Amino acid sequence: MSFIDELNSLDTSNPGGWPAWVKLGSIVLLMVVICAGGYFLQIKSQMEDLAKHQATERSEKDVYKIKQQRAAQLPAYKAQLAEMEVILQSMLRQLPSKNEMSDLIVDVSQTALASGIDNELFEPGAEILKDFYAEKPISLRMVGKYHQFGSFVSGVASLPRVVILTMHDISLKPLANGESGLLLLEGTARTYRYLDSEEQAAMDAVKATVKGAKR
Repeated sequence: MSFIDELNSLDTSNPGGWPAWVKLGSIVLLMVVICAGGYFLQIKSQMEDLAKHQATERSEKDVYKIKQQRAAQLPAYKAQLAEMEVILQSMLRQLPSKNEMSDLIVDVSQTALASGIDNELFEPGAEILKDFYAEKPISLRMVGKYHQFGSFVSGVASLPRVVILTMHDISLKPLANGESGLLLLEGTARTYRYLDSEEQAAMDAVKATVKGAKR
């Protein structure tokens, strides 16, 4: 009897009567099916979860290392920040104070006149308070020669107090009538001063109020 014929002749209702090699093969096949089913139903998902957890662990370790390095450098950063704040305050003190601002604007205007520039318009506007300084716009319309504007800039730079003039929407062009060598400067200049302790306290209070309102 062939192998196929012997398998076909097996009585499925009486496994106990099967030949020993068939019983052994059936047991092995059953174990393979159980193991395969257990792998796909349980072990595979658990291994995937394990891989995810391991990836998360590696990511968290990398984050921890970065934070640990930052924490180790924190004292140095704080020292640098404190040093920068001292330098900033020192630089701010070189700007004009609130009481000096009006005299400084007069000095700037007089410097322009002394340079031979015709101030057709020199009109200071309302101050704008910033975080730690105040900004004052000045509407300008000046007529002069190129070298006179150079002399004006040099004169402003030599004033006793540090004067910062930034130009906004400024145009410099020859006069419309074509008069030889004369230029027309129009636009807005801004000059700056530092806030005194009372103004700074008021600004801090405003910022704290705004911050509290956003919460």
